[in-house]
Amino acid sequence: MPVTIDAPLVVLASGSKTRARMLSAAGVDVTADAPHVDESMIKEAMKAEAASALDTAMALAELKAVRKSPEYRQALVIGADQILECDGAWFDKPANLAAVRRTLEALAGRAHNLHTAVVVVLDGAVIWRHGERAVLTMRELSPEFIDAYLVRAGEAVLSSVGAYQVEGLGAQLFSRIEGDYFSILGLPLLPVLDFLRVRGAIGT
Repeated sequence: MPVTIDAPLVVLASGSKTRARMLSAAGVDVTADAPHVDESMIKEAMKAEAASALDTAMALAELKAVRKSPEYRQALVIGADQILECDGAWFDKPANLAAVRRTLEALAGRAHNLHTAVVVVLDGAVIWRHGERAVLTMRELSPEFIDAYLVRAGEAVLSSVGAYQVEGLGAQLFSRIEGDYFSILGLPLLPVLDFLRVRGAIGT
């Protein structure tokens, strides 16, 4: 049965523990509830239509929020997504550590774009959207460093589209980072907090 609420409830339509931690640490009382979305099929369709990486991330974020909205009446349902783009190629989350190695080898010594999108849906309708782009330059990586990184980082990096976590060991991968730190982690937190403040979900 749908949940009926009197006060603004914030729902995160995502399985990302990092996004949930960011919101919670910032003082947002958030309910995390991830929808089932076939992201690969949507990405293929959007690429076939020559959609940009940011537009595709926005479409995925919207779909996630729309899918969950009927279960939470009057709630602010947040959907978010990221797409990593390097020289026109889009990267998915690595499936295993062998894929992590391939991703790092492909990105090493190059700059890539990380597009982050967030959409808020209320009762099935989109009421806010926001996008960010960060440019990250990965330094040259020796095979020995990649070996050591895989051992130390472990499977935790499988949750990152670029196989890195800049808040930890992944910082060692980069020579330059341009863009919003929170967006790189998966959610443009400050704009989201501004929006939630306007909607009365958090204090002013």
